[in-house]
Amino acid sequence: MSAKKLRWADLPSDYPMSLMSRRRVMGERMMLSEVRLEPGFVLESHSHFNEQFVVVLSGRCVFQVGREDGSTVEIEMQGGEVLHLPGNVPHGVRVIEATHILDIFSPISEKTGVDRA
Repeated sequence: MSAKKLRWADLPSDYPMSLMSRRRVMGERMMLSEVRLEPGFVLESHSHFNEQFVVVLSGRCVFQVGREDGSTVEIEMQGGEVLHLPGNVPHGVRVIEATHILDIFSPISEKTGVDRA
């Protein structure tokens, strides 16, 4: 496999849920998603086998993250912060103000928590 230069502006957007747009780049073992979320967006708790890094570029949102003891903790995130979500950890999000994030998943998966079955 050789190196490949991409431009976000050239990639197609999809809209898997209301108040959300997304562009993705899929490699062999990693997936990068540029995501824009509007205020009022809510993603109910879900989990997936993928490890995930949520890089908040701008905006503000609140993640609900499951703990090993079965309880849930709320983590407020804003631009300049990164949230690491190990695989199979339940999590959801509520958007407070327009939020721009990069999601990094490993391994890749066509379906994530926002994709309908």
